[in-house]
Amino acid sequence: MKEKAYHILQTVFGFNEFRAVQLDIVLSALEGKDCLALLPTGGGKSICFQVPALAMEGICVVISPLIALMKDQVDNLRKKGVLAAAIYSGMGKREIDTILDNCIYGNYKFLYVSPERLKTEIFIERFKRMKVNLIAVDEAHCISQWGYDFRPPYLDIANIRAFHPDVPCLALTASATLQVKEDIIDKLQLKSPDVFVRSFSRKNLSYSVRIAENKLEKGIEILQKVPGTAIVYVRNRKGTKEIASILNQVGISATFYHAGLDNEVREIRQNDWKKNQVRVMVATNAFGMGIDKPDVRVVIHLDLPENLENYYQEAGRAGRDEKKAYAVLITHQQDLQVLEERAAMAYPPVEFLKKVYQSLANYYRMAVGSGLMSSFDFDLATFAETYNLEVLLTYNALKVLQEEGLLELNESFFSPSTLKFLVDQSKLYEFQIANAKLDPLIKILLRTYGGELFVEFLKIQESKLAKSMGLSERELIKMLDYMDQGGVISYNKRKDQPQITFLTERFDAGKLPLNLKRIEERRKNAINKANAMIAYVNNYSVCRANQISYYFGEVSEQFCGICDVCISKKKKADGGEKEVKEKIIQTLKEGKEFSLYTIQEISGLKSDQTTVEVLREMEEAGLIVAEPNGNYKLKR
Repeated sequence: MKEKAYHILQTVFGFNEFRAVQLDIVLSALEGKDCLALLPTGGGKSICFQVPALAMEGICVVISPLIALMKDQVDNLRKKGVLAAAIYSGMGKREIDTILDNCIYGNYKFLYVSPERLKTEIFIERFKRMKVNLIAVDEAHCISQWGYDFRPPYLDIANIRAFHPDVPCLALTASATLQVKEDIIDKLQLKSPDVFVRSFSRKNLSYSVRIAENKLEKGIEILQKVPGTAIVYVRNRKGTKEIASILNQVGISATFYHAGLDNEVREIRQNDWKKNQVRVMVATNAFGMGIDKPDVRVVIHLDLPENLENYYQEAGRAGRDEKKAYAVLITHQQDLQVLEERAAMAYPPVEFLKKVYQSLANYYRMAVGSGLMSSFDFDLATFAETYNLEVLLTYNALKVLQEEGLLELNESFFSPSTLKFLVDQSKLYEFQIANAKLDPLIKILLRTYGGELFVEFLKIQESKLAKSMGLSERELIKMLDYMDQGGVISYNKRKDQPQITFLTERFDAGKLPLNLKRIEERRKNAINKANAMIAYVNNYSVCRANQISYYFGEVSEQFCGICDVCISKKKKADGGEKEVKEKIIQTLKEGKEFSLYTIQEISGLKSDQTTVEVLREMEEAGLIVAEPNGNYKLKR
């Protein structure tokens, strides 16, 4: 088993060695055991389920709430020659149908699926017939209402396990408190699981908090002191552009990134930064998930994250190469007040939740009882303006409706156009003869993408196809639409907008099935998490790394030695040693001799550990000598 795991790691993924704990997790899955793995950000979670899945016959079903991450992993696996697919909100029924069929009859090794799809009949019926070798649950903290990103559809994972009772389940997360860890084991019904927890401590990462009235000025000062690649996190999209512009003006190469940018622009900026053509990425927290760039030297937060889980994940994008790196949180008193206020607003009143739900139903003209799993393009600002709703409160209401399993709100992500032939080759030939104008398009599709178009949905680029045919993109899309309406192809146009999906049939807003007790508990939870973030900022007595470890239930007696708290304590201790040394020399120069026991009386020093250590160091350095009677004197 171990040899096979290493062979896959080396030949498919190009790594010679597993990272700490990875091999244990892989072997646990290969032995058919349920497993919970807590690996820090950048700890290589995907390898833990991808290697065992490739080592076994059958397909691995990966449940993940992050569409962008799913798409990235599918693309990366396909580049390595591994058949993988993903199903998420906004996809057409035909495309989902084809993917699920291929997972039963094709040689597919991975199916990534968003948790909202687990309850659908189309998924359940096909899942029963798949030869599943492993169920991997990524971002497993989402199953717990005590976690920071609760997703009720995660609770359905235990139900689907019943269809493949002997298949192991591997739950993975980067950050879970002890309470969340217990919840994961309980709610996923993990049977006597192997539990692997890699230390939350990062020996190479220096955490610090800086209080500054002018936060950007302090950020610039840090960027000028610390060379190398950097990420600067801010809360709002407008801020990313403004700060990147100021950094460029002072000679620091920077660009900005947020979910509202066009996909092509995001892609270009991300690649420029990854290739070190741009030094600093100024971004909202939409940036960084799943991005493999190990040499980030500093992560600066100019705005406070909502909780320590988010901060730990975002800060943890620094120093993945295990070389010295810095995570700096720059804040001031007003930020702490704003964080408290935001936490209190995170769960709006029930009447407001109902109003937002009713407004959505009106916006998309949905009748009661309709709309199950329907997805729509969604622009929050336009929607809020249409119904005269406050934007932040509306966004919070949508997140609560998502936590209640009624909606799914996906921030902007890019989904390329896909196409598949719905007829066989003989029927297609008949269509070509009857529609001579479309013959060149069909031929170029077959020449470009081959016979796979009859088997699965493939990504297409309209601009390239149009250029090859000497047409405008608009003309080409018109032809594709005509073929789609005629049932010859299934054509799904690209999406680059946030999506909102109704996960249930539309309810009467007055009878919305809200779990009021859970909402109230989640509201208190959000406030507690904000308070923990504030406590971290204000705590200058406990090592920063240890504060984070304690939060996640890991007790450590060792100080990191490199955070702002540890450095401050060391400076104080060094200053104290210097003072003790000077006092001893002064006392001895005055001709006074003293023993360790009379030092306090003669020199005025405390006979504490620092004094003892200074005396030993001075003796070893040959500055003082101990007389036979035990008294110290200066060495001549």
